[in-house]
Amino acid sequence: MRASRIVVTARNLKWARTAALKLTGFATSVIACKCEAAIERELGEAETPDGRPGVSVLFFTMDSDSLGKRLIERIGQTVLTCPTTSCFDGLPDSPDRLSSGRAIRVFGDRYQISKVIGGQRYWRLPVMEGEFLLSESFGVQKKSVAGGNFLILAEDEDAALTAAEAAVAAIDGSPDVIMPFPGGIVRSGSKVGARHYSGMIASTNDAYCPTLRPLVQSALPDGVNAVLEIVLDGLSATAIHAAMQKGIDAACTIGVRAISAGNYGGKLGPYHFHLRQIMDGASA
Repeated sequence: MRASRIVVTARNLKWARTAALKLTGFATSVIACKCEAAIERELGEAETPDGRPGVSVLFFTMDSDSLGKRLIERIGQTVLTCPTTSCFDGLPDSPDRLSSGRAIRVFGDRYQISKVIGGQRYWRLPVMEGEFLLSESFGVQKKSVAGGNFLILAEDEDAALTAAEAAVAAIDGSPDVIMPFPGGIVRSGSKVGARHYSGMIASTNDAYCPTLRPLVQSALPDGVNAVLEIVLDGLSATAIHAAMQKGIDAACTIGVRAISAGNYGGKLGPYHFHLRQIMDGASA
């Protein structure tokens, strides 16, 4: 995958987070959303380029061209439009760049002004409230990873949800990692392709659907009646490894019978995360 980090700042955290939530809306999966994105973490005033409260967002796509297009669309429609915000590149040291800010600058209708600060070019766009400041280009992390996952197999829906929420809480704020699905949790885990509909990229993971146990070759042990999945995207395999360890450790709550993972035979890419290796050395 290709990834970028976007830093959104505003007068206060409320507006920075408001813009970030809109920026990452409808971005759970590249299957239909064209990108995967979510809030990485909140940033203090000492961590942002303009010394204001901010939010760090990670974006993932299959290629750099698509990533650039998504940034133009989403920053232009959600961050530019949000009161008091500015938008900065969160990977300034990356040699690979996308000129998305340069494309957005034309909204200024030739009244925009550029400034070079610390070797980085920024654009000041006039808006009715004052000015919108954004980076001209955004760094690209070429060897990022999407689709790290683990499955929580539980006795019932309540136990599965409690465990999944604990996992998300443990992972939340981990550096270089996001969980792009709603609340960080996936109820509709998928398999590659489909058995009965040609042309489908993905379809329901029937082996883990409890209602289909009598009809398919089920992967569910006795006593398991609900499964939830945690999916992670990260700037590196190391970051996902560390986050998965935290999440799995936290998910071992009452009513959880097993922790497993989606295994797609290498069809999703070269990175494999072996759960027993990940949990080696974790708390019992």
